[in-house]
Amino acid sequence: MKKHVMTTLLAGLLAISMMSFTACSQSEGGTAEESTAAEGNASEESTAEETEGGDDLLAQIQEKGEITIAMEGTWAPWTYHDESDELVGYDVEVSKLIAEKLGVEPVFVEGEWDGLLAGLDSGRYDMMVNGVDITEERSEKYDFSIPYAYNHTAIIVSGDNDEITSFEDLSGKNTANTISSTYAELAESYGANVTGVDDLNQTFELLLSGRIDATLNAEVTYYDYMKVHPDTNIKIAALTEDATHVAIPFRKGEETESLRAAVDEAITELSESGQLSELSEKYFGVDISQAQKEAE
Repeated sequence: MKKHVMTTLLAGLLAISMMSFTACSQSEGGTAEESTAAEGNASEESTAEETEGGDDLLAQIQEKGEITIAMEGTWAPWTYHDESDELVGYDVEVSKLIAEKLGVEPVFVEGEWDGLLAGLDSGRYDMMVNGVDITEERSEKYDFSIPYAYNHTAIIVSGDNDEITSFEDLSGKNTANTISSTYAELAESYGANVTGVDDLNQTFELLLSGRIDATLNAEVTYYDYMKVHPDTNIKIAALTEDATHVAIPFRKGEETESLRAAVDEAITELSESGQLSELSEKYFGVDISQAQKEAE
């Protein structure tokens, strides 16, 4: 009898102890299922925060306080060095104004055309500002800002060359341009044999020495060159009927979306304020910043 009572008492104490432990566990951390769910939600929130801050290029740029901009530095009047060796040009000043509107400092990196595109692909540069024309092929690889300039392409020949008067006349002729530029692609599309060069100066050296028959470049680049070298024996043989759209390329992907939108807004504001027109007149002598130039 005593043995039975003792057994019953011990069973009751054990039950009370288990109930106390269960209540304590629930008040401190909830059930096992609730704890696991909470940990999962916290992990998802942490991942979302890392994605939002880590993959947003604009946020990274503004946190760092600077934006890395690629350009050649040898293509007047877009981007070149003046007599004091300072980097100047239309694209340089446009870049500075865009950076100012983003609230950051511009950091310019100069290089050859192909290297700039490769650097943009690898993430070495945040954007490339170098008179880049929008083409169907480039649009497959890059996302572009809205245009900030409109540009006609000229065939430039020596002053005594009367054989080339149209783009069709380029067939079988020798031309020179930076490889993968739209000018080289256009010349090749008309059957020209294109020699690759590093910069504009080398192109004109080949033309003036008679080693090539022609070169294709921006109409405004020709006028700028003649302004500095008025006695040079070259001329424009033909112009494209339509203007190309000059814009800023970005790597494709969600990480560049906010940066591209901010740059679009900056270009719109610079256009509406007349600042793009002023810079265009300063460097080209004409306003190439407005869309109506395409129809002229």
